[in-house]
Amino acid sequence: MKIRMPCVALRNLAQGLSFSIRYHSKRNHLQTVCLPSKIKPPKCSILDCSGHTRTQRTVPPGSILPWRCFSCKQEETKIPSKRKQNTSITSELLYKNLLKSEQKNWNDVSARYKAMTKRIKEKLEELHKYTFSLGSPRIRFGNNVYFEEDGCIFLSKAGDDEGNVDILFSTEDHGFSNAFIRRMRISPDETYMAIGLKSENSEEATCIILKLGHFPLMEKVIPNVFSFEWATSDVLYYTSQKNLKCQNVFMTTFTDQKHTKLVYTEQDPRFFVDLHCTKDRRFLTINSNSKTTSEVWLVDCRHPFKLPALVQARTKGVIYHIEHRNNELYILTTYGEPAEYKLMKAPVASSGTENWQLVYALEKKTKLVDLEMFRDHCIMFLKNAGHLYLNVLSFVSHSVQSIKLPMWACEFELESRPEHTTSTCYFQLTSPVHPPKCFAYSFKENNLIEQAVQEVPIIMNYHTTRLLAKSEDETLVPITVFHNMNSKELHRKPLLVHVYGAYGIDLNMTFKEEKLMLIEEGWVLAYCHVRGGGELGLSWHKDGCQHNKLKGLCDLKACIMLLHELGFSQPKYTALTAASAGGVLAGALCNTNPELVRAVVLQAPFVDVLSTMMKTHLPLTIEEQEEWGDPLADEKCMKYIKSYCPYQNIKPQCYPSVFITAYENDQRIPLTGVLRYVQKLRKAALCYASRTSKKGNWVPNIILDIQANGSHCDSSWEDSLNEVARHLAFLNKELEEVCHLQHQSKSCK
Repeated sequence: MKIRMPCVALRNLAQGLSFSIRYHSKRNHLQTVCLPSKIKPPKCSILDCSGHTRTQRTVPPGSILPWRCFSCKQEETKIPSKRKQNTSITSELLYKNLLKSEQKNWNDVSARYKAMTKRIKEKLEELHKYTFSLGSPRIRFGNNVYFEEDGCIFLSKAGDDEGNVDILFSTEDHGFSNAFIRRMRISPDETYMAIGLKSENSEEATCIILKLGHFPLMEKVIPNVFSFEWATSDVLYYTSQKNLKCQNVFMTTFTDQKHTKLVYTEQDPRFFVDLHCTKDRRFLTINSNSKTTSEVWLVDCRHPFKLPALVQARTKGVIYHIEHRNNELYILTTYGEPAEYKLMKAPVASSGTENWQLVYALEKKTKLVDLEMFRDHCIMFLKNAGHLYLNVLSFVSHSVQSIKLPMWACEFELESRPEHTTSTCYFQLTSPVHPPKCFAYSFKENNLIEQAVQEVPIIMNYHTTRLLAKSEDETLVPITVFHNMNSKELHRKPLLVHVYGAYGIDLNMTFKEEKLMLIEEGWVLAYCHVRGGGELGLSWHKDGCQHNKLKGLCDLKACIMLLHELGFSQPKYTALTAASAGGVLAGALCNTNPELVRAVVLQAPFVDVLSTMMKTHLPLTIEEQEEWGDPLADEKCMKYIKSYCPYQNIKPQCYPSVFITAYENDQRIPLTGVLRYVQKLRKAALCYASRTSKKGNWVPNIILDIQANGSHCDSSWEDSLNEVARHLAFLNKELEEVCHLQHQSKSCK
């Protein structure tokens, strides 16, 4: 069982094409709730194969999913048609003028970064040659191994050391040259393969059905598909995605009598539907999830045309995920006390909460990062005080073995869809400055094995430090710091601070070539695990969302101040970086404590919270209310959002320099809001500079780089490389100017 939810919003900078997006719910742990008695919720419908509704069950409302951010649909206002038309034309003209103005501004200023951008790109490309040598993840299927490289899917035999491969599919040859492979599922008898394709400029994906054989043939193309799983060798279930929502499940057959039918629909807009197949392939699960509530329906893969069976009716505040073993359901859930994830089990025939029995409970302040079920074992990847652990539960001996993973490890990656009966679990460990390293756990030997890999000719001479900063309310906030072990006078070194703090999602700490390059060049990297994120579990997220958002801001301030106090750089050499919803805290800090940082880099930032959350016609606004609140229904909520919203709190003062990358085709972050934010920020900074003009006075650079290609979650390696190189060139130039101004000031004296 993977703890699966739709993909995390933060894009991995400078990352190559992904083979299969893994859906992690970066959530932790349990809540006790009472069954609702007076709620009148919307209904979901289960349909039989004829398309007729057979049963209806009421479901209590939930909320959002942590990965989801914001739509960029154009605003609509209910006004008379002529006025509406005129207003629409005026708004469109203003938008186009702003867009052209910012594009011209970028063309004017980009020349100053050109030479440094080129140098950084060359170095990153050189690093990438070595660090990408591990290749793409493999899917083992019996004696066959499937893998993807450069838009092609290959088939090889397990244990073949001669490198013999067959090409099964090519995006370019099949007319999908602008798409990349996001997901792949093989039917149980390997007759068919379902391939998820996604373009860089859209979040809508296409599912290609390939009939395998000596000459693979494209059998069917299904548009707007989010997730898909094979129930049998010729029956595929899939979900359709529209306007960033996923609420319908379809079944399509590839027998002699081919047909497609709607089998499930979710009518509550706060819930998102995806599919998962249990490891033993006994059941296909239809998962309807909000951020805090979930409901699972089972499709028996032996009888794929029967109606799905409900495991447990949704209860507000209870999350659960399902796996299967020996006619028992294993349930990873937040049900009961304490408020941490637990592994429970129940008979398939009587799966209600009254029959859930505890199998394993996590220790306090331990974060469950991921979980994988095997025939006789369950592996849990845990995080405690910043350290990664591997817990192995044996269903045979009923024992638990806990293994502390290497100190340097910050993230892990399991082998893609490991076989249910395997005797060895393979995974990779990584950190922002440590390339992925392969490990294996042997169930037979009960030990951890470090895999021999090709030597990477990179000197990784760095030190990892884990700190705790005391926030305003005495809460201790974790910080992970990396720096070169040979560095002296760290207080004079540039510092790059990372923050996110939303949706219960951990900061992304996978390996990036640019992070290693920065360490080699003497930078200090700090990752601030503030409230609102998921690093310390469900309570950590809850303590930083809705009416607690300002706690995340206090945490960030405390982290930066502690770093400076301990001698890690100083404000004039400090830069802050954030992406997506991380832009809320980064933008808020610029308003409240601009003196703490010299420069800021934001990627597709959410900086106009209040306006977005007041537009309920946008497809994701209602779902986002559990993270940010509902300002239309609650005046206190409106005032609270307004108190920290980056756009709302811009004022004339000495701001740091800011570099923002935004995307024309971003379906989550409205480009109009980013444009307004940049205009207002630049005006405030110039206003302050004009009031306090002195010789040698510094004026911040406010730069917006609008990319025609790329989207909120995905981009090609080349686009990511260019983007990262521009960011680093900007930061280097800003810190160079600090030294120049200091020298100029001394000369004046």
